Amino acid sequence: MTRRVFAASALAVLVATGAANGAWAETLKLSHQWSEGDVRHQVAQMVADDVKAAGVDLEIQIFPNQTLFKAREQYTPLSRGQLDMTIFPLSYAGGQQPAYNLTLMPGLVKNHDHGARLSAAPFMGKIEEIMAEDDVKTLVHGYLAGGFGSTEGCITNPADVEGVTIRAAGKSFEQMLAGAGASISSMASSEVYSALQTGVLDAANTSSESFLSYRLYEQLKCYTPAGETALWFMYQPLLINKTTFDDLTPEQQKALSDASAKAETWYLAQAKEGDALTTKAFRDAGVEIAEMTVADFDAWRELAKTTSYPAFAKSVDGGQELLDMALSVE
Repeated sequence: MTRRVFAASALAVLVATGAANGAWAETLKLSHQWSEGDVRHQVAQMVADDVKAAGVDLEIQIFPNQTLFKAREQYTPLSRGQLDMTIFPLSYAGGQQPAYNLTLMPGLVKNHDHGARLSAAPFMGKIEEIMAEDDVKTLVHGYLAGGFGSTEGCITNPADVEGVTIRAAGKSFEQMLAGAGASISSMASSEVYSALQTGVLDAANTSSESFLSYRLYEQLKCYTPAGETALWFMYQPLLINKTTFDDLTPEQQKALSDASAKAETWYLAQAKEGDALTTKAFRDAGVEIAEMTVADFDAWRELAKTTSYPAFAKSVDGGQELLDMALSVE
């Protein structure tokens, strides 16, 4: 009996010690497509570090560079609970939920602060209702800006893409560019470098961060950065499976929510800095820099009004209402 009592006491001490040291901490798997130097990885790492430091027996294991799931294949396993978390361009899942295409719509977001207001607006609440139906929940909101890059001439207005084979992340941008006479080649941002290198692409339209982290300055001759008249903004949030979040303890949920709120503020600041850093890197690499004027921007938006906007409204149940909600945000 004494030996049993001693063994039970020793086991209790071992369990308590193991829990205190994080040996049996619950581990969530987070997948994304980018390198560890990318701002989106850094957002994920910040959340992981802060959650671990909170001491609530919760850890986040990050799988960058598509090592767990391919870039465009992460939403389905997330919604099925096969993946716990991802930082993900939501429009990549536009095939499953067409409403998500509105999170990458030409001329919808004017600047980074406007994107933050959109994230807090009723419009985003509607998007999150759709995500909840797929058992997905947002932890960190964030829009990233982007521009154009070309292996030939510079791209600033619709006339510049006629006859050009271009990659654009998102159905709505593809519709607008096709309306300007471009040939569209769809692929993840992680595949753009090799496509430019082999001549599969003449040009690309993606985020400033992807232009930089994938070293596209090694392949491009001209770069049109995100400036005061940025046309390209893409919603790229940190997501979690909703059931996974709901099954966490209240202490773990609080730690994760607090870490996410801190990361969201940092994400916004870094997004603004990222545009300038990318432009400098391209200029330093000898790539020509072309600025988009207000007139150029207006020409693109007028084209979107006859291509992307009506196509979205017609193809999505309640699409016009969603579009109007987004456009109403000042």
